[in-house]
Amino acid sequence: MAEFIQLHMLASYPPSNLNRDDLGRPKTAMMGGACRLRVSSQSLKRAWRTSEIFKEAFGDHLGIRTKEMGWNIYLAMKGGKALSDVLEERDAAPVRTGVAEKKAVEWGQAIAAQFGKLKSVKDSNEENTEKKKKESLCVEQMVHFSPDEIAAIDALLSRLVESGKDPSDEDLALLREENSAVDIAMFGRMLASSPSFNCEAAVQVAHAITVHRVAVEDDYFTAVDDLNRGIEDVGAAHVGQAEFAAGLYYAYLCINRDLLVENLGGKSELADKTIAALTEAAAKVGPKGKQNSFASRAYASYILAERGSQQPRSLAVAFLKPVGGEDYLTTAVNVLEKTRENMEKTYGACARDTMTMNAAAGVGTLKEILTFVSGDHA
Repeated sequence: MAEFIQLHMLASYPPSNLNRDDLGRPKTAMMGGACRLRVSSQSLKRAWRTSEIFKEAFGDHLGIRTKEMGWNIYLAMKGGKALSDVLEERDAAPVRTGVAEKKAVEWGQAIAAQFGKLKSVKDSNEENTEKKKKESLCVEQMVHFSPDEIAAIDALLSRLVESGKDPSDEDLALLREENSAVDIAMFGRMLASSPSFNCEAAVQVAHAITVHRVAVEDDYFTAVDDLNRGIEDVGAAHVGQAEFAAGLYYAYLCINRDLLVENLGGKSELADKTIAALTEAAAKVGPKGKQNSFASRAYASYILAERGSQQPRSLAVAFLKPVGGEDYLTTAVNVLEKTRENMEKTYGACARDTMTMNAAAGVGTLKEILTFVSGDHA
């Protein structure tokens, strides 16, 4: 069986709204008959994937997920810019001759269509043709582009400009099975129109939930006009309302290291570097929702890391009964460790090795956890 690395984390967030639902409220879930706060796995993965930790660790090994690659290709061709400069919004000098409007649209659509179905644009007499042109260059589904695919598109743009000819079917074979993007290798990719280029995710992420019951609260707030002297009107210039809640979250990640190595083309060292960076990001980085209003940044207070070829299992059942009392963190750590201990008694060893870090008690270090998850693979 493959080797799995499992991470169980407890992180406490003060009043915040990390991940909003369709009404702008903090997301919730019912568990054990009690309402809990919830942060979706999609929100967590995006926060980690776009974190400075990932950028510093991987640089050119990160992909870009977008519907708008065709539009950016169009801009690159029109301005003669390198595609990477357009994507990063760098004010760099042109690297080739610009392309005429009509050709830029046609070629941009032809290239974008290799990665997904182009959006259909209604033929109307309405103004705002620029908006309609942009929509005609976008695809309907989000596509995760690898750095190799972006480089291949950029190279094709140079050839098209040089030859002046429309791209052939061979030119448009831009999808790559080989994967140089660690985020695609971790979280996978699905292309409905080209399933043979899908990538199975090597990292599974659970929705984080609070270990205790919660009640979402309302913040009624006002804003004062600095130049209002209170002569004619002493009222507030703005009145608003926002919802928030605080909680101690349990987060769970399961990493299939063998699949991660396979997704990265057998690059074992890059896989270990990826696991270490993912672990550090999961411990330090949370969703950015409403950060300017709440500054709710938090590190994980507790980490249990497990490694082995046993069948993975979450320890969320430890919190089926909501934690209560005055010391949620200590109680949650005790309940989590007791649940794991009892599972070992009944099922046998559920992992080959384990390591813990408890920041509240000053036991263990993140450095030790990172070394543990990324080294000595039996």
